[in-house]
Amino acid sequence: MEELVLQAESREDRGKNRARQVRRAGRIPAVVYGGRQEPVAISVDPRMVEKILHSEAGYNAVFALQVSGHGKTPAMIKDWQYEPVKGALLHVDFLRIALDTRLKVKVPVHLVGEAKGVKQQGGVLEMIQRELEVECLPGDIPDEFKVDVSELVIGQSVRVGDLTIDNRKLRLLTDLERVVVHVVPPRAEEEAAKPAEEVVVAAEAAPAEPEVIRKGKAEVEAGEEAEAPAEAPKKEKKEK
Repeated sequence: MEELVLQAESREDRGKNRARQVRRAGRIPAVVYGGRQEPVAISVDPRMVEKILHSEAGYNAVFALQVSGHGKTPAMIKDWQYEPVKGALLHVDFLRIALDTRLKVKVPVHLVGEAKGVKQQGGVLEMIQRELEVECLPGDIPDEFKVDVSELVIGQSVRVGDLTIDNRKLRLLTDLERVVVHVVPPRAEEEAAKPAEEVVVAAEAAPAEPEVIRKGKAEVEAGEEAEAPAEAPKKEKKEK
């Protein structure tokens, strides 16, 4: 496999004004640290960083960071920041790593197939754990964990401990009892399945008609009754 090399330029000046100048020049400010060395302020091409982030390995990709005046070192993307409106990269943190030293990383989970509980029973598939934390050598970091949900029916789940991994290379740090994905009944069925007693209680707990409205109705009714006798004498006069 061809080594991926990210070219970077060291920068002496820091601060907001200098960072704006770097961005106007088509690059973004960054910092590389770790490896028992001092942090170094650098600038990189944002297109190359985006290429790494959107690769199969994503943010777990291991590459060679070539910094002018500081040589080349194995590195990973540790953190990054996007501009909230336009979505452009603003800043990146790189971490120096040793290829012979195990490290802790989070690996994304990818679901495969269509669950029977959804297709045949009308259930809902819920993904609970989107990432799993593992410990391994940089060269053994998996791109993702694939979880086949095809045979899941309502009430069934896949836990972290159910996954098949190479224990010689990986050590799972996420709790093995944690649910990764499960199929649950649709909410409409859950509401329909509620006991009748709960429905009665809910009806009794409904708010009563406001006091002001009741008072208003009483006044209107009383007024209508008071006006009724007043019309009787007029009818009598006409008859005379």
